Amino acid sequence: MISRFANPRKFLRLTSQLMAPLGIAAAALFVAGLYLAFYASPPDYQQGETVRIMYVHVPAAWVVLGLYLAMTIAAAVLLVAKHALADIFCVAAAPVGAALTALCLITGSIWGKPSWGAWWAWDARLTSVLILFLTYCGYIVLRGAFDDHEKGGRAGAILLLIGAVNLPIVRFSVDWWNTLHQPASLLRKGGAAIDSGMLRPLLVMALAYLMFAAFLVLLRMKTELLRRKIENQFQD
Repeated sequence: MISRFANPRKFLRLTSQLMAPLGIAAAALFVAGLYLAFYASPPDYQQGETVRIMYVHVPAAWVVLGLYLAMTIAAAVLLVAKHALADIFCVAAAPVGAALTALCLITGSIWGKPSWGAWWAWDARLTSVLILFLTYCGYIVLRGAFDDHEKGGRAGAILLLIGAVNLPIVRFSVDWWNTLHQPASLLRKGGAAIDSGMLRPLLVMALAYLMFAAFLVLLRMKTELLRRKIENQFQD
């Protein structure tokens, strides 16, 4: 099944079929999620209206972690199976991940100012997310430094695998150390510690981010495939 869609021509056909539904689903979910987040959900009893930044900040954090994990798996596949489509996925996904990580850092700073009294602190969670952002950017720069796709893909894949060490630190930093950042309120022992009126819009926004990220990655993969096809034709 996987090898079937690893064929570039079949993958392009599949991409063309998926992009429109993904784009429509992302737009619809964003409309519903933003309405629920900014109008239907209650303010927090401590943070008041500033808690609404959570609906933009937290789903972005979830998606960038998942996207980097997917890139790590693709990097391992590239090193083992040497399939070009794994490299194309990483090339396409990295700018999307970097942009969403930047959004996560910016919205986190905006949220942190009224909550902590500071725009930034060298907190374990904040610092590890900054390292994640720099890893995304480092991959983009390193991968772009190679004209040879095979050498560039291998170098980029190694960097991604090294950077994966940071993923559990990002995820569990609030559990391992005393940090300014609040502890996990959803994936925790004893169940979610968040009101259902806040949980629903949070999950809708998370799904919207996921659909939007998938749409952008597929669009960029399609563009990269076509670019390499034209590049090969000129080389021939």
